[in-house]
Amino acid sequence: MPGTVAAPRGGVLRDLHDRYETVRDALSRIDKAAAGLGLPDISTRLIEDNGTSDRRGPEVQYLEIFAVSLATHHMLVAEGIQPIAIVGQSIGELWALAAAGHLPVEDAARLAVARSQALTRQSWRGKMLAVGVDGRRAESLAGLIDHPHLVLACENAPRQSVISGPEELIRHVERVADALGWPSLPLDVPHPTHTPAMAQAARDLRATAPRAAYGSGRWRVRSPWLGRDVGDDDPVDLVAGALTARVRMLQTVRELHAAGADIFVECGEWPVVTKFVEASIPGVRCVVPLSESDPVGAVRALAEDPAAIGPFSSRPTVRPSERLLPSARVSAPESADPPSAVALAEAPARVSAPVPAAPPYYAEPAAPAAPVAPPVSAAPPAPAVSYAPPAPITADAPAAPVTPATPVTPAAPVDAVAQPAAGLDYETVLAELRTLYGDFLGYPPDLLGEDDGLESELGVESLKQVTLLGRVSERYDLPDLRSNTSLLTAGTLRRIAEGVVQGRAEAAG
Repeated sequence: MPGTVAAPRGGVLRDLHDRYETVRDALSRIDKAAAGLGLPDISTRLIEDNGTSDRRGPEVQYLEIFAVSLATHHMLVAEGIQPIAIVGQSIGELWALAAAGHLPVEDAARLAVARSQALTRQSWRGKMLAVGVDGRRAESLAGLIDHPHLVLACENAPRQSVISGPEELIRHVERVADALGWPSLPLDVPHPTHTPAMAQAARDLRATAPRAAYGSGRWRVRSPWLGRDVGDDDPVDLVAGALTARVRMLQTVRELHAAGADIFVECGEWPVVTKFVEASIPGVRCVVPLSESDPVGAVRALAEDPAAIGPFSSRPTVRPSERLLPSARVSAPESADPPSAVALAEAPARVSAPVPAAPPYYAEPAAPAAPVAPPVSAAPPAPAVSYAPPAPITADAPAAPVTPATPVTPAAPVDAVAQPAAGLDYETVLAELRTLYGDFLGYPPDLLGEDDGLESELGVESLKQVTLLGRVSERYDLPDLRSNTSLLTAGTLRRIAEGVVQGRAEAAG
């Protein structure tokens, strides 16, 4: 299940709320907990799309992410998909505990708010930076500065790591990464974590958080920071301990796959953790129901015949030979055998084993982009963390979570696009952008629709977008364009082309 991702879209749970009693009950319980803490209603915006702002403070953002993750989990179970194990990324581990039945929904919501308030009270001036390299190199990069609070925070994929530390030091790290040609992206998160600097907040949380009883749940929960299944652990200690610990998502995903999980389901709104899974294990199948035009239909297809469904992705597939950016994801031949297990991942802990981040929003870094890989041949149903079709499975294996987008390694410069035309009208700029983006990504230009979401529909991860926007900025001599974060969080070629036309018009005076 996902951790800190972007606030969900308004109305995203309308259909699930109308269809499933379990979803209505879960949302009602989250609303009840929020009201008891003096917070606004959580579910209304997610059900009705009533125009309420998605910027209502970190506590509301966390509870909205929780609501989406839990609702997706209940849809999966209602349609016959049973998790072998559930995994959560960062705070997503709390969503996983609630989804697995180890912790009451209300207690999980109250603990999420207590965590947020403890972090806010510490008011640490920190930052998290996604870097498109492996954990060893990212750790060496942080070690160059040699500050106790500047550390490798997350190992997400073979070429996706996150460094956490004081804001001024992160700026130095970013400059060094840029000099080395390593792509990087500052993460827009309300509370930077997974660093020893959070020890004060962890102590505060242990002293002030409401205690919650931990019961025997229905499903196993795999912890990426503990490196084991959650056992008889106190929930408050689990959440507090994670604040200063490193999240090893790459290791967890690989362990789950080795135990037999070859289908990973993410319980968030967008592919975040599943991108790490695809980059870490070539050939696995990842499913993100809420990113589909028909989420329920996608889940029913998985429940009826997990071997028959194709990758759940609307974005075009690019042959590795056409890709200019190196990628950790490699397509594998379709297997004739059905997958042995479906792992559920939840954002910031995605359901590759279980569900609930994100976005960014926790602009989740993206791992090297690549086509969605087809399924691999079946593995024994033994220990695997995932959502598997109905048949009962007794397994000990860890569940694989999924978390933030995977960064990509630097690409060779693209010089195929001619210099900007003299007349910067919208259509001319759009055509030039299609060529520039198409050559860089390996897509035919006519496949790039002007209103297609660069990340949500075309699969262009955050770090690639940073690189491309930098090239657009240089090409049209618009230095302010690269700092326009709205073009990254909701980027389309239309918005970028309009920004270029407007920027050049203002520059011309």
